[in-house]
Amino acid sequence: MKKTYLSFGLVKKFARYYKPHLGMFIFDLVCALLISVCNLVYPSIARTIMNDYAPNGQVNMILIFSGVLLAIFILKAVLNYCVTYYGHMVGVKIQGDMRKKLFAHLERLPFSYYDETKVGAIMSRITNDLFQIAELAHHGPEDAFLSIITIIGALIMILTIDPWLSLIVLVVLPPMFIVVIAMRKKRRDVFKENREKTALINASIESALSGIRVSKSYTAEEHEVEKFSSANAQLMEASRKNYKVMGKFHTSMNICMDLLYLVTLLAGGLFFCFGRISSGDMAAYILYISMLLSPIRVFVTLIEEIENGMSGFVRFDEILNIAPEYETPNPVKIGTLKGDICFDRVSFKYDKSEQGDGEGQDAKSSQLVINDMSLKIAKGQTVALVGPSGGGKTTLCNLLPRFYQIDSGKITIDGIDIYDMSLADLRKNIGIVQQDVFLYGGTVKENIAYGNLEATQEQIENAAKLANIHDFIMTLPDGYDTYVGERGVKLSGGQKQRVSIARAFLKNPPVLILDEATSALDNVTELQIQESLEKLSNGRTTIVVAHRLSTVKNADEIIVINEDGIVERGNHQQLMDKNGIYADLYKKGQKV
Repeated sequence: MKKTYLSFGLVKKFARYYKPHLGMFIFDLVCALLISVCNLVYPSIARTIMNDYAPNGQVNMILIFSGVLLAIFILKAVLNYCVTYYGHMVGVKIQGDMRKKLFAHLERLPFSYYDETKVGAIMSRITNDLFQIAELAHHGPEDAFLSIITIIGALIMILTIDPWLSLIVLVVLPPMFIVVIAMRKKRRDVFKENREKTALINASIESALSGIRVSKSYTAEEHEVEKFSSANAQLMEASRKNYKVMGKFHTSMNICMDLLYLVTLLAGGLFFCFGRISSGDMAAYILYISMLLSPIRVFVTLIEEIENGMSGFVRFDEILNIAPEYETPNPVKIGTLKGDICFDRVSFKYDKSEQGDGEGQDAKSSQLVINDMSLKIAKGQTVALVGPSGGGKTTLCNLLPRFYQIDSGKITIDGIDIYDMSLADLRKNIGIVQQDVFLYGGTVKENIAYGNLEATQEQIENAAKLANIHDFIMTLPDGYDTYVGERGVKLSGGQKQRVSIARAFLKNPPVLILDEATSALDNVTELQIQESLEKLSNGRTTIVVAHRLSTVKNADEIIVINEDGIVERGNHQQLMDKNGIYADLYKKGQKV
């Protein structure tokens, strides 16, 4: 059953975010209440002046009450400042709490979620959606509270003027609420579609700008413009539907309010003509009706805020409901592992995820990648995985640090099941150097320090020396404090790779995974990096996903993997003597 935006459970969840800021929120509502009271006093004073003091020439009383009104207006100005500032700060604080909670949750989500969800769609939820939620958090309760108090107060005051006048008003109000209820579902649907298309266009922008070098090198700018134009057209169409529904809604509400104003003048005029009310009562009556129309208009805006904010909150809550990476309830304390690894009849397949957000997903079909595979790697041993793409080499490496969960079998390190360890303890013992090096948009020092965030400058420099990049860093304008650009764009491929190797040296893990770490480099740079990698691998249990077979000749064991699993294993000479798949690939000098 589809969940509505205003379900009790969802509203209850939303209300929880007010708790840490309850004092400021209550102060905001008290200020809003006092503003409503001030508004209600003004017509009453005007009525008294017109009925009692003006006809009798009581100038002193007129001046006194005018002074009272001035004091009320000054008080209102102060209260309006408090409502504007503190009310918005409630929204800002709630938005900040939500943003922090959402980001922390995103950091704990499994790789499978990011395999299927575009970064731009996630960005849309963190920025656009949370902004609308913050607006609702501020204006929603405050506007609703102020409007309800004003409507109730105005009706009571009209009742004191003449009960029949208030009855006439009450007859006109129900059609307004009928319009609101009738159009609510349609408005909710178009708001949701508008959100999804906004996320789609954000994803399109993020993808296009991230790949700007590729599009320029292939002169595909026009193609990217066409792709963006398609997403832009979808957003424009969703916006058209949105504003069409908004137009019908606002038109209906304005007609109802105009009719209420017409009935007010007609009824008030007739009552005055037949002597049922005085001129002061008539003036107060019109002022109270005007006051009544103001919160009704606020309610119209509030409904839009609710639809906007709650649709954003639904999307926010959807992500929070995605299960994070599995964490062992009572993990074994492991400290520093030795590095004896065992894959025992492990099977794994990529399942089509049901966790994504439906915005531009490209989910993987159910596909068996590793089937009943067993493999033992002794402490300090270097094992190379070779074979054609799609055989499961990288997948096997991703299973060891639990980036994905196995479907069956068991993986142990030092005889301990990796699912009995905490994720943090397990991953602290594993270092990874990949083909696609990711550097953060900070300094060289900050990127190396990712290996150990508590490392000293001396430790960072020592790691850089071991990776053979210290000398280069010292030639940079600001040395270790040089900004590397977004994704390390100011460094060459080889330099970025050395930074990642320095990062691994700083981490100093007992288990090392080299996933095609040199495949994107030229031959000369690859040979230079290979020396650093061999130094890094020394004394560690190392799994190498090989790109060029010549780089794994010295591995303790070479394992050939294809879609059927492990088909050959042994050291280089043994496999060459066997004259099988490996020997054939090596003789041909193929990259695998």
